[in-house]
Amino acid sequence: MTFVKSVDEIKVALDFGTKQIAVGRLAINNRKIYFEYALDFIDRHIEISPFKLPLQPGLQTFEHRLFEGLPGVFNDSLPDGWGRLLFDRLARSINIPSSAITPLDRLSYIGTNGLGALVFEPDFSSHDQSDIVSLDRLAMEAQDVLRGESVDVLQELIALNGSSAGARPKALIGVNKSHDHIIHGASELPGDFEPWMVKFPNMQDGSDAGAIEYVYALLAKKSGIDIPDVYLFPAEVGPGYFAIKRFDRDGLRRYHMHTACGLLHSDFRAPSLDYEDLLNLTAILTRDFREIEKMFRLAVFNVLAHNRDDHSKNFSFLMDEMGQWRVAPAYDLTFSSGPGGEQSTTVIGEGRKPGIPHLIKLAKEANISEAKALEVIESTQSSLMLWTDLAKKYRVTSENIELIRQHLITE
Repeated sequence: MTFVKSVDEIKVALDFGTKQIAVGRLAINNRKIYFEYALDFIDRHIEISPFKLPLQPGLQTFEHRLFEGLPGVFNDSLPDGWGRLLFDRLARSINIPSSAITPLDRLSYIGTNGLGALVFEPDFSSHDQSDIVSLDRLAMEAQDVLRGESVDVLQELIALNGSSAGARPKALIGVNKSHDHIIHGASELPGDFEPWMVKFPNMQDGSDAGAIEYVYALLAKKSGIDIPDVYLFPAEVGPGYFAIKRFDRDGLRRYHMHTACGLLHSDFRAPSLDYEDLLNLTAILTRDFREIEKMFRLAVFNVLAHNRDDHSKNFSFLMDEMGQWRVAPAYDLTFSSGPGGEQSTTVIGEGRKPGIPHLIKLAKEANISEAKALEVIESTQSSLMLWTDLAKKYRVTSENIELIRQHLITE
């Protein structure tokens, strides 16, 4: 990947795995961003972002404050946190200030390598896919970057990050069936490899962060939550690296992915979302009561398992080529504290100490029966009782085992 001049226009398309469908174009003038749908796409009646980017002819613009003027659906294609740090640091290394980089410039370096089905042209992304990847080396290089000690590895780390979000270093990898061969995985993969994402500790994490998230995924699965395949790759230091199979890909098939943050233009840095909002959003978007129950089950797990970093970017929806939406499998489930120690997404207005009474009230507001709500709660509590044994098995430190045990709501 090499830097080129800033772009003034981006063509947007959807790629569900067979061919690209032109969606429209983005343009920028004096730092103001404009979007216009292609008329042929409007005729398809497929809503890529039904609340904030309605299907209509003509130019649409947005306030600069939230996503630097981008519609939320396209902002979802951009990395934040770790990915943005990498890109900005590489730019500074060649004397380009981050203030000079526009959102359209960033989208051009995502190109066809983003999460979901949206693709962007021009495409300046890297398409290397055959290189063998060492997770221990990547973890070491990520730590070097976080300490500000290395610029030599920035291009590779940017290519591996794709458009994944979040503060922890991540890499998009290709993994074979036996999990013993790992290659670059941002672009298309050979037939015997599947697309996965692996995480590495940041400067604040302990070496067992991957093991904690892995155990949480196992507990969530046992609670009945839809979780993709997960794996704990061995590490030279610590119990291992947490990895999860990508749910926006199914073989050659791709799904359009949209976060609650992007759908509602809800700033994930300033908590303003309630689980009641998420259940209502799910109802309107999917029109499927089973999907509402899936979102409720996730709310129960997050509250009872003390996952308080449950902000609006940590809930996503998937759309297929027919325009049908469903709740995406759960991700970023781990022990965490939210802003000020409170739940990032409140439960019927309660953020400091949400508990079972709030969850039952939430269910009632969503027309979920109390019997069903109690069944979900009891199933989740039963799963969380396995925390200590599983955490010991996967080498979580004794201090963290006890700390987390004290915060789980199991009765």
